[in-house]
Amino acid sequence: MPQSAPERFRARHQFQNAFGMAMDSIRAHKLRSFLTLLGVIIGVASVILVGSAISGLGVYAEQSTAKAFGSESFLVAQIAATGRLSRRQYFDKIKRNKPIRRDDARFLESVAGDEVLYSPYRNHTSDVKRENQICEDTTIIGVSADMAQIRDIGVVEGRFFTQQEDRSRSLVAVIGNTVRTTLFAGESSPIGGILRIEGLEFHVVGLEEQLGSAFGQDQDRNVYIPISAFDRMYGPGTGFALFGRPKPGSGLTLGEALDLTRVALRTRFHDPPGQDDNFDTLTPDAIRGFIDQVLGMIAAVVVPITCISLVVGGIVIMNIMLVSVTERTREIGLRKALGARHGDVMMQILIEAVVLAIMGGGVGVALGSLATLLLSRIFDLSLHITMGYVALALGVSSLVGIISGWYPASRAARLEPVVALRAE
Repeated sequence: MPQSAPERFRARHQFQNAFGMAMDSIRAHKLRSFLTLLGVIIGVASVILVGSAISGLGVYAEQSTAKAFGSESFLVAQIAATGRLSRRQYFDKIKRNKPIRRDDARFLESVAGDEVLYSPYRNHTSDVKRENQICEDTTIIGVSADMAQIRDIGVVEGRFFTQQEDRSRSLVAVIGNTVRTTLFAGESSPIGGILRIEGLEFHVVGLEEQLGSAFGQDQDRNVYIPISAFDRMYGPGTGFALFGRPKPGSGLTLGEALDLTRVALRTRFHDPPGQDDNFDTLTPDAIRGFIDQVLGMIAAVVVPITCISLVVGGIVIMNIMLVSVTERTREIGLRKALGARHGDVMMQILIEAVVLAIMGGGVGVALGSLATLLLSRIFDLSLHITMGYVALALGVSSLVGIISGWYPASRAARLEPVVALRAE
């Protein structure tokens, strides 16, 4: 039944009185209240920090993926994502899938080249030399001229090599920033310089924008050369990865360009209807989905462990509230003797516990946010505060307050007035 106006007024008045008394009790015992809040403050701040680290890791991984993979490109290969496969799955794919060869790339260009850009991709680790300088363990990447557009490769000096240079097997190179600082230290520009790879002299025609490191791997320690020059040094190989992207103005989305490529390859490989592809594909969305899955697993393990400190804080609140009930036994007995109801007494104690937990949660959020900002600036970390973790921390701290205050409140409300008034 809905409450009448007098009942609603009485309930509001009782809540205001209970809240005022709870605040008076907190102010009367400032040090005890602060020590009670300390566990909740630390717990909430820990949740904010951990949540910021997980969210920041997700943003960092997405940015690194976009830099290394391209935002609108896809990959076709015999095996496109070894990191997500078990050993058995890997060897099953090796047996079933066909490698992508030069003839397959030419077929795709003849069928879908008007709407989709394609570029082969091969890499090899080698030392790059210039006079007496050596840049060790450099990634030599063989691609076509279209790769700059497919993977959004930024060139800050010079240019990327052209299709004509690829067709003529010209020995030209676009270098990363680490190669530049190692081999061309002290020079104003590396453009026009000569470096040696596997005994061949390459002319530097471009400098790639600085990418930094991703998951501990230097993304600037690389050299892009024409795929024809790569094949000249290392042979044709058994196959390569093939990057693709919708041509500007084609009107195709990434998914449509990938579907067009899949249909063409299935036709070339004579895959019967209903059978899985005899090749592997990878898109930025698939990478992001895998990253989100990993981060979700990390959050599912780490965040509950962090929330344990909130449980400890709740136990502290419960103990303090039990002490408070003991101290106010005569007061509670007097209130009940004067007509206070079971719910009135319970509300007073429960509100005090909840207020303590919420205050601790608020201070914890502030401290956690401040620590996140300081760590981000001092150590140049990718930390991002998200409202989801803030809401989680405040919600758990409020729940802790309710649970930890319920037993002391219930115990206080069950006191008999006569027995309570006799207490010392």
